[in-house]
Amino acid sequence: MTEALNELVAHLEHRQGDALRAHDIAHDELTVTVGLSDLVSFVRFLQNDGSCRFSTLVDITAIDYPERRQRFEMVYHFLSMYRNHRIRVKVSVDADAMVPSITSLYPSANWFEREVFDMFGILFSGHPDLRRILTDYGFRGFPLRKDFPTTGYTEVRYDEALKRVVYEPVKLVQEYRQFDFMSPWEGAQYVLPGDEKKGA
Repeated sequence: MTEALNELVAHLEHRQGDALRAHDIAHDELTVTVGLSDLVSFVRFLQNDGSCRFSTLVDITAIDYPERRQRFEMVYHFLSMYRNHRIRVKVSVDADAMVPSITSLYPSANWFEREVFDMFGILFSGHPDLRRILTDYGFRGFPLRKDFPTTGYTEVRYDEALKRVVYEPVKLVQEYRQFDFMSPWEGAQYVLPGDEKKGA
Protein backbone atom coordinates (compact mmCIF):
# COMPACT_ATOMS: atom_id res chain seq x y z
CA MET A 1 0.00 0.00 0.00
CA THR A 2 2.81 2.43 0.86
CA GLU A 3 4.33 1.98 -2.60
CA ALA A 4 0.99 2.92 -4.21
CA LEU A 5 0.75 5.97 -1.93
CA ASN A 6 4.29 7.02 -2.85
CA GLU A 7 3.28 6.84 -6.51
CA LEU A 8 0.22 8.98 -5.72
CA VAL A 9 2.42 11.54 -3.92
CA ALA A 10 4.75 11.68 -6.92
CA HIS A 11 1.76 12.21 -9.21
CA LEU A 12 0.37 14.99 -6.99
CA GLU A 13 3.77 16.68 -6.80
CA HIS A 14 4.06 16.55 -10.58
CA ARG A 15 0.53 17.81 -11.33
CA GLN A 16 -0.30 19.89 -8.23
CA GLY A 17 3.11 20.83 -6.87
CA ASP A 18 2.23 24.50 -6.47
CA ALA A 19 -0.74 23.66 -4.24
CA LEU A 20 1.05 21.14 -1.99
CA ARG A 21 2.57 22.58 1.18
CA ALA A 22 3.47 19.26 2.83
CA HIS A 23 2.74 15.54 2.68
CA ASP A 24 3.21 12.58 4.98
CA ILE A 25 2.58 8.84 4.83
CA ALA A 26 2.02 7.19 8.19
CA HIS A 27 0.26 3.90 9.01
CA ASP A 28 -0.53 3.43 5.31
CA GLU A 29 -2.42 6.74 5.20
CA LEU A 30 -1.54 9.75 3.09
CA THR A 31 -1.98 13.24 4.52
CA VAL A 32 -1.39 16.32 2.39
CA THR A 33 -1.50 19.99 3.37
CA VAL A 34 -2.61 22.64 0.88
CA GLY A 35 -3.17 26.37 1.03
CA LEU A 36 -6.63 27.79 1.60
CA SER A 37 -6.69 29.50 -1.80
CA ASP A 38 -5.83 26.18 -3.52
CA LEU A 39 -8.42 24.07 -1.71
CA VAL A 40 -11.23 23.96 -4.28
CA SER A 41 -8.99 23.46 -7.30
CA PHE A 42 -7.02 20.76 -5.49
CA VAL A 43 -10.18 18.92 -4.43
CA ARG A 44 -11.53 19.17 -7.99
CA PHE A 45 -8.28 17.63 -9.24
CA LEU A 46 -8.57 14.77 -6.72
CA GLN A 47 -12.11 14.11 -7.93
CA ASN A 48 -11.54 14.29 -11.68
CA ASP A 49 -7.97 13.17 -12.36
CA GLY A 50 -7.82 9.68 -13.83
CA SER A 51 -5.04 8.57 -11.48
CA CYS A 52 -6.89 9.81 -8.40
CA ARG A 53 -10.67 9.50 -8.87
CA PHE A 54 -11.54 10.31 -5.24
CA SER A 55 -15.25 9.92 -5.79
CA THR A 56 -16.37 9.87 -2.16
CA LEU A 57 -16.13 12.56 0.48
CA VAL A 58 -16.02 10.61 3.76
CA ASP A 59 -15.90 13.44 6.29
CA ILE A 60 -15.04 17.05 7.00
CA THR A 61 -14.00 18.22 10.44
CA ALA A 62 -11.79 20.78 12.12
CA ILE A 63 -9.23 20.96 14.92
CA ASP A 64 -8.88 23.94 17.25
CA TYR A 65 -5.36 25.09 18.15
CA PRO A 66 -5.98 28.32 20.15
CA GLU A 67 -2.26 28.96 20.60
CA ARG A 68 -1.56 29.05 16.84
CA ARG A 69 -1.69 32.14 14.67
CA GLN A 70 -3.88 30.18 12.28
CA ARG A 71 -6.20 28.81 14.92
CA PHE A 72 -8.07 26.11 13.00
CA GLU A 73 -7.09 23.22 10.81
CA MET A 74 -9.72 21.97 8.39
CA VAL A 75 -9.49 18.23 7.70
CA TYR A 76 -11.08 16.53 4.68
CA HIS A 77 -11.18 12.73 4.16
CA PHE A 78 -11.65 11.32 0.66
CA LEU A 79 -11.96 7.79 -0.69
CA SER A 80 -11.23 6.46 -4.17
CA MET A 81 -13.14 3.25 -4.62
CA TYR A 82 -11.66 3.00 -8.14
CA ARG A 83 -8.04 3.09 -6.93
CA ASN A 84 -8.59 1.78 -3.38
CA HIS A 85 -6.90 4.86 -1.91
CA ARG A 86 -7.72 7.20 0.94
CA ILE A 87 -6.36 10.70 1.37
CA ARG A 88 -6.56 13.26 4.14
CA VAL A 89 -6.35 16.91 3.09
CA LYS A 90 -5.51 19.56 5.69
CA VAL A 91 -5.85 23.33 5.42
CA SER A 92 -4.80 25.86 8.08
CA VAL A 93 -7.37 28.62 8.63
CA ASP A 94 -7.39 31.91 10.55
CA ALA A 95 -10.14 32.31 13.15
CA ASP A 96 -11.90 34.96 11.05
CA ALA A 97 -11.20 33.51 7.60
CA MET A 98 -13.86 32.10 5.31
CA VAL A 99 -13.31 28.65 3.86
CA PRO A 100 -14.58 28.04 0.32
CA SER A 101 -17.40 25.50 0.27
CA ILE A 102 -16.94 22.32 -1.76
CA THR A 103 -20.67 21.54 -1.94
CA SER A 104 -20.61 22.11 -5.72
CA LEU A 105 -18.14 19.21 -6.03
CA TYR A 106 -19.49 16.94 -3.29
CA PRO A 107 -23.13 17.57 -2.30
CA SER A 108 -22.58 15.63 0.94
CA ALA A 109 -20.29 18.48 2.06
CA ASN A 110 -23.46 20.47 2.80
CA TRP A 111 -24.14 18.88 6.19
CA PHE A 112 -20.46 18.33 7.03
CA GLU A 113 -19.76 22.04 6.57
CA ARG A 114 -22.85 22.96 8.57
CA GLU A 115 -21.61 20.77 11.42
CA VAL A 116 -18.15 22.41 11.35
CA PHE A 117 -19.83 25.83 11.39
CA ASP A 118 -22.08 24.80 14.29
CA MET A 119 -19.31 23.24 16.40
CA PHE A 120 -16.36 25.53 15.59
CA GLY A 121 -17.86 28.73 14.15
CA ILE A 122 -15.92 28.45 10.88
CA LEU A 123 -17.70 30.18 7.99
CA PHE A 124 -17.94 28.71 4.49
CA SER A 125 -18.26 31.01 1.50
CA GLY A 126 -20.62 29.80 -1.21
CA HIS A 127 -22.48 27.40 1.05
CA PRO A 128 -26.18 27.18 0.02
CA ASP A 129 -27.65 26.98 3.55
CA LEU A 130 -25.11 27.72 6.29
CA ARG A 131 -26.99 27.45 9.59
CA ARG A 132 -26.66 25.42 12.76
CA ILE A 133 -27.42 21.71 12.41
CA LEU A 134 -26.87 20.13 15.85
CA THR A 135 -27.47 22.88 18.40
CA ASP A 136 -30.66 24.81 19.00
CA TYR A 137 -31.66 28.16 17.50
CA GLY A 138 -30.05 30.97 19.46
CA PHE A 139 -27.35 28.69 20.91
CA ARG A 140 -24.46 30.72 22.27
CA GLY A 141 -20.90 29.74 21.42
CA PHE A 142 -19.26 26.89 19.56
CA PRO A 143 -18.99 23.68 21.63
CA LEU A 144 -15.85 22.15 20.10
CA ARG A 145 -13.68 25.22 20.53
CA LYS A 146 -11.12 24.71 23.29
CA ASP A 147 -12.25 27.89 25.08
CA PHE A 148 -15.90 26.77 25.32
CA PRO A 149 -16.78 25.96 28.97
CA THR A 150 -17.57 22.29 29.53
CA THR A 151 -20.77 23.23 31.36
CA GLY A 152 -21.94 25.52 28.56
CA TYR A 153 -23.68 28.83 29.19
CA THR A 154 -27.31 27.81 29.48
CA GLU A 155 -29.30 24.79 30.56
CA VAL A 156 -32.57 23.71 28.99
CA ARG A 157 -35.46 22.12 30.84
CA TYR A 158 -39.18 21.64 30.43
CA ASP A 159 -41.21 23.74 32.87
CA GLU A 160 -44.39 21.89 33.83
CA ALA A 161 -46.08 25.04 35.15
CA LEU A 162 -45.36 27.08 32.02
CA LYS A 163 -45.90 24.06 29.72
CA ARG A 164 -42.87 24.96 27.62
CA VAL A 165 -39.10 24.62 27.38
CA VAL A 166 -37.17 27.28 29.31
CA TYR A 167 -33.56 28.39 29.03
CA GLU A 168 -31.69 29.38 32.18
CA PRO A 169 -28.10 30.27 33.05
CA VAL A 170 -26.10 27.28 34.24
CA LYS A 171 -26.17 26.89 38.03
CA LEU A 172 -23.69 24.51 39.61
CA VAL A 173 -24.81 23.16 42.97
CA GLN A 174 -21.62 22.60 44.96
CA GLU A 175 -23.02 20.91 48.08
CA TYR A 176 -23.50 17.72 46.05
CA ARG A 177 -19.86 17.66 45.04
CA GLN A 178 -17.57 16.03 47.59
CA PHE A 179 -14.07 16.29 46.15
CA ASP A 180 -11.19 15.35 48.42
CA PHE A 181 -9.01 14.28 45.49
CA MET A 182 -7.89 11.22 47.43
CA SER A 183 -8.03 7.68 46.19
CA PRO A 184 -8.37 4.61 48.41
CA TRP A 185 -5.22 3.33 46.74
CA GLU A 186 -3.24 6.47 47.70
CA GLY A 187 -3.47 6.28 51.49
CA ALA A 188 -6.91 7.78 52.17
CA GLN A 189 -8.63 6.56 55.33
CA TYR A 190 -11.44 4.63 53.71
CA VAL A 191 -12.61 1.18 54.71
CA LEU A 192 -13.14 -0.94 51.67
CA PRO A 193 -14.90 -4.31 51.53
CA GLY A 194 -12.33 -6.94 52.45
CA ASP A 195 -10.08 -4.61 54.50
CA GLU A 196 -11.20 -6.33 57.68
CA LYS A 197 -9.30 -9.44 56.54
CA LYS A 198 -6.04 -7.53 56.42
CA GLY A 199 -5.16 -8.09 60.12
CA ALA A 200 -6.42 -11.67 60.29
